[in-house]
Parts: sequence; C-alpha cells; structure tokens
Amino acid sequence: MELYKWSVSNIEKFWETIWKHSSIIHRSKFHSILEGKEIWNCRWFPGAELNFAENLLRFNDDHIAIISERENYPKVTITYKELNSLVAKTANGLKSHGVKKGDRVAAFTSNVPEAVIGMLAATSLGAIWSSTSPDFGIQGVLDRFSQIEPKVLFAIESYFYSGKHIDCSDKINSIVDRIPSIEKVIIINEYFNFNNESGLSNTIIKSDNFIYFNELITNNSNRIEFKYCDFDHPVYIMYSSGTTGKPKCIVHGAGGTLLQHYKEHVLHTDLKREDVITYFTTCGWMMWNWLVSSLQVGATVLLVDGNPVYPNERRLWNILEKESVTIFGTSPKYLTLIEKSGLVPKMDFNINCLRTILSTGSPLSDANFNWVYKNVKEDILLSSISGGTDILSCFILGCPILPVYSGEIQCRGLGMKVESWDETGNSVIDEKGELVCTVPFPSRPIYFWNDEDNEKYKSAYFDYYPGVWRHGDFIRITENGGVVVYGRSDATLNPGGVRIGTAEIYRIVESMEEIADSLVVGQNWKNDVRIILYVVLKNEMRLDENLTRRIKDQIKINASPRHVPSNIIQIQEVPHTISGKKVELAVTKILNGEKVDNKDALTNPLSLDQFKPIVEE
Repeated sequence: MELYKWSVSNIEKFWETIWKHSSIIHRSKFHSILEGKEIWNCRWFPGAELNFAENLLRFNDDHIAIISERENYPKVTITYKELNSLVAKTANGLKSHGVKKGDRVAAFTSNVPEAVIGMLAATSLGAIWSSTSPDFGIQGVLDRFSQIEPKVLFAIESYFYSGKHIDCSDKINSIVDRIPSIEKVIIINEYFNFNNESGLSNTIIKSDNFIYFNELITNNSNRIEFKYCDFDHPVYIMYSSGTTGKPKCIVHGAGGTLLQHYKEHVLHTDLKREDVITYFTTCGWMMWNWLVSSLQVGATVLLVDGNPVYPNERRLWNILEKESVTIFGTSPKYLTLIEKSGLVPKMDFNINCLRTILSTGSPLSDANFNWVYKNVKEDILLSSISGGTDILSCFILGCPILPVYSGEIQCRGLGMKVESWDETGNSVIDEKGELVCTVPFPSRPIYFWNDEDNEKYKSAYFDYYPGVWRHGDFIRITENGGVVVYGRSDATLNPGGVRIGTAEIYRIVESMEEIADSLVVGQNWKNDVRIILYVVLKNEMRLDENLTRRIKDQIKINASPRHVPSNIIQIQEVPHTISGKKVELAVTKILNGEKVDNKDALTNPLSLDQFKPIVEE
C-alpha cells in the first residue's frame, strides 16, 4: 500500500524508475519525463526515440520464445534466435513491398506464430499493426480495417474450431475487394512448421497481389534494421466493441505500451525469463497484445488456438501440464464451465508448475474463487485483472506479495491513480462509484484514428468528469486497498434512481445449478427503468414458476429487493462479443425499440433475433 501511494504521488519519478528498471532499449535520451498535465494530450518522455519490436527481440539465443498449440495441427516451437531470424526475413519481405514508417499492416488471423512474427516485422519498420480474428463477420472486419486503410493484409488460409475445418478464402477475397488500400495480401499457410516447407497448398491465390508467407520469407536477410521513432509513435490500433455503432479506432503508442506491460508483467505478475505464460485469447482481443509483450522479459509465450474445450474439457489442462505452464490466463466464463463439468484439475493433471491464474473479461465470482482454491491449487495466486482495450493494460490487477480476498481484485496498478468517485466527483472508500484515473499515465491512447480535433476521444473518457478519465466501470475500493468491480456503468441498471451494476446480479444467478448463462439489462418503463433478466438453462430445462420464484428469492436475499428483475425470460444463448463479453447495450437498445447498427462484432449475431421490445405489463 505504501509503494502504491508513493507511485501515484510521484508520477514522474515512478515512471522514470520503470524506464530504468526495464532497461528499455532506446537511442535518443528524453529531455523530460512528462510535458503537460492533461491526460489526453500530455507527452511522455519527449525526445526519446525507440523501436517497439527491438525491445521485444532483445534476446537472441536458444531459449524457447514461442510454443504454438493449434487444434488439429502439430505443435510448433520457435527459439529466440529463430524468432529474430524469421522477423528479419519477414521485415525484409514487407520492405520490398513498400511498407514503411506509419503504414498500417492489418491481420485477419487466428492465434498462430505468423501473427507474432508479422507484428514484430511491421513494427520494426515503424509501421502500425492492427489485427482481428477470423471468426469476425466480413462486415465487422470492414468496419474496422476500412477506417485505417491498411497497405498490407496478413490473412489465415484456414483453421480448425471444434473439429470443423473452416476455409477463409471467400472472406479474404471479399475483404480485399472492398478495401482498396490493400496492395499486398500475405496468406498465412494452413500449416507451416518454419523448418519444413513441404505440403503447403496454394489454392487461394487470386492475383499477383497475393503471396504466401513462406514465399515472403525466401530472402537471405538475417539482420533487422530497426526504425527508431518517438516514444508515442503509434504501434497498435485497437477497436471498441462496435456493438452499438461503428467501432472507434483506438491508437496506442510504442513507449507507453512497453513500459506499462513491463510493469504489469514483472511487478504485478512476477513474470521471469524461465516462465511459460499463456492467455487464452484471439488476435482480436487486447490480451493477445498483452501476452506477446512477455517476450520483452524473455519468457516463453504459449499460443493456444481452437476451441478450449474440444474434444472435451480436458484440452487446456492437458496443454498446461505438457508445457509446464507457470502463468495461465483465462476468464470467469471458462472457470465456471470447468466447474460445472465436474473436472478437478489438481486430481487429474500434474500442474505443480502452475503458480498463477489470471482472469479478465468480467468480474470473478465468489464461486470462482472457492472452486479454484479447492480444485486447482491451495497456494495458487488467483489474480483477477481489469482494464481494457482503451488503455491496452490494467487499472486494477494482482500482486504476488498481497493476500487474496474472495470477490476482490488485489490492488490498483502502480502509477495509476485510480479512485472511486460519486456523482458529485468526490472520492469514496468502501462505497460504490465510478472508476476514474486522475493523473496522466503513459498507456493512455495517443488519439483515435480519423478523429478530428480529438472530439470522440475527449467525449469517450473526459466529458463526465472534465479532465478526469472515467472508465465506465462501477467499483468499490475496500479499506485494505482491494477493488470490487460491479460491472459497466454505461450499461447501468437504474431502477428507482438506485444504481445497480449488472455483475451484482450475475454473481448470484450464475451460482445456481440450473443456470448456464445469463444476461441482465434495463428497459425504459413508465418514466423509470425496470430490470429484465434473461437466462440460459442447463440440460434442456424449462423455466417454470417455481424456478422463476427461486431466482427472484436468491437475488432478493443476496442483493436487495431493488435488484429483483421485473421479468425473467428463458433464451437459447447469450450474445457475446468476439472477446467474450456479454452484449448488454445492444440488447438494451432492442428492448427500448432502438436500432442496433452493427451485429458483426458478435460471435453469435443471430442470437440478437431472440430479443424484442417487451410491451406487456
């Protein structure tokens, strides 16, 4: 707690200390640490020049850098020496096709080594990387990539999911036909082991603008010529969810990403060179970017692709055992699924190496905490983390030397002056309020793409409390410094003027044996808001009066009468974004008779067809 207080009271000194501790590779020395006091337009380490990829490729030896475990494909391992060589060849190939500083290089790919190699090659040239996963619909990809006008597109030829072979040819051709800025398409081969190039298909080639990845790297380059750029030079373009409109293009800088990720990996996660770290993610979720930054520490990064529970719930745990994973990143949804499957990892697998479980995407429930410590390991660090695409990092996360309290995130991030504010802008402790950050931090977005005068940027975070970052989450900071997250404040339920976070209801409902999943939203009703709860039931059960009454009783007893929904409705599936988040805002729009502009950001867009305005009493 004392270190945290010092870090947020001495912002410039703290981040200078992280700069030194990380041994960040740079060329020109910064002439000051921070210029300006406004979060949205301040400048960090002005004068410094660096290259993002160089810092992730600082190791060049026989230590394993990447392990790839794909569904229905052989395992692939790449050493740091091999990774450096592959990035050199890829960068040289990109350069030969005209890629230069400031160009956008996009990727439509599953979680494979070529994605990491492509990102490092592009950023070594000073280009800007942006990726999405192939389970996005065509319109979802167009809504994102057409805004940033990429020069080059990496695209996965095909992949497996749940045992099904999915050919991406039609999607790729449609994307390329409709984004005229794309000059070159690099097809990521269905399977390429980086040593034996035999057995590669060439079925998708459409024109001279298409080239296979194995052809791109057929050059003799073994040296990477890193392009040095300003501390805030753009490195990644990320996207808002896009469930209620066209996604906003959030641009992140190289230096801030490096420093923030280093701090979170080394200080908050205790990541070391000998560790094997994985996070189950796609290339369309910010946790992919966060995971890949582990290369900066020299750790081994495990990429897992495919369905985590195919052919059964044992798949991920088999991989954790086989690869001696020490840090495993997942989500509450996955932990709940494993709990309900009856699997007991500590009995069924040798996971002695595993010391940390990270979880994000939604708040961990008490049931999640209890299950992990009972069924996985008694001495494991269960580290719930929360931040997001907006900052490409965390506001609140774990700490290896602090106690774990069920239902709480352990602490606020060092150097991140996070507070809980009430509606009048007063900081409160042990009361629910808005998550705000009151002082500058280097991983803030540097701007939104095509956002003239920064109007969208300022409106997204700084309008509610002028000049103060409002993140859009309800939190409570406890007396011991932990944080409880109650859910999104922009999907807030506000019946009778009482603000209720959706996570408060999810915790209760999803702990019931009958409930497989749930969604809670607010509907405008008679000059107020009423709560509507949708439930997915297990084992072909039907929602009857008895179960409805028991759900309401559980909510009333464990939360309050204000939390009890007006209606409980059974549905077949809950709509989720590609990154696994429940889609509350889009369903809220439907209930209130408004149009949902973009369904392609969902993993299951047809699921929205289940919802319609409720007009009866």
